[in-house]
Amino acid sequence: MDKFKVRGISKRYGKKRVLDNLSFELEPAKIYGLLGRNGAGKTTLLNIITDRIFANSGQVLLGDATVAGNRAALAQIYLMSEADLVAKHTKFSELATVLDATYGFDFTEARRMLAGFDLDDQAVLAKLSTGLKTAAKLVLALNVRANYVFLDEPTLGLDANHRELFYQELMKTYEARPRTFVISTHLINEVQQLLEGVIILDDSKIIKDQPVADLLANAYEISGPAAKVDEYTAGLTVLTSRQLGKIKTVTVVEPLPDQRVIPDQVKLAHLDLQHTFTALTNKGGN
Repeated sequence: MDKFKVRGISKRYGKKRVLDNLSFELEPAKIYGLLGRNGAGKTTLLNIITDRIFANSGQVLLGDATVAGNRAALAQIYLMSEADLVAKHTKFSELATVLDATYGFDFTEARRMLAGFDLDDQAVLAKLSTGLKTAAKLVLALNVRANYVFLDEPTLGLDANHRELFYQELMKTYEARPRTFVISTHLINEVQQLLEGVIILDDSKIIKDQPVADLLANAYEISGPAAKVDEYTAGLTVLTSRQLGKIKTVTVVEPLPDQRVIPDQVKLAHLDLQHTFTALTNKGGN
């Protein structure tokens, strides 16, 4: 598998800057999270990556080949999104046949997955509820033979049981045939254990692009008497801060000084990915 590369992608709609000079790489056979608040540009980026819309500048590469207009490269890239791009009366089996001609498709596994969601391959997508339509789209995405699969809000409308089933099926198909998945979602706590890498967008830019383990190793909540917390965090970038009486709690996402002694009564705890994301993208600071 070739490495997937985004180089200097920018996008504007009129005077509104949506993406500003984004660059990153996706390794073969890894699962990534693409995270950002509403309006951060995640869907726009995914549509550019899959050649559905054009960037104002920059390029997307698969190996050394430009993706835009390249049918061979695009046959290795699949996007599952909220958008409905099929005719009103299209059945699952008909859409699977179309995808098979472009990407290749595992019909046997798809039928097994459909049964888990209480669906069959004669289901008409337009007649399904939001959750079941999402489930059908997920089964399609998990069974195309593309090497890079992008999932934009893949749990929209799914109940808790079906979300859990999706995560199980994702890991099962990933282990059986490793390829790269990129999951764009707001349900960060649910996907944290699946992700190897994370890309965080904020204000049209990438603010973090690194392995999840490395990011969380330096993500802390620090609490204790306000004066002692201030003493310990002097010179560090405090992302959020709240105080109740004399007790202050702050978040820091950066390496802590090795030689700095932790004062008595000050406690350090690692943040999970949800709280790390919130701290990094919280505009108010509180």
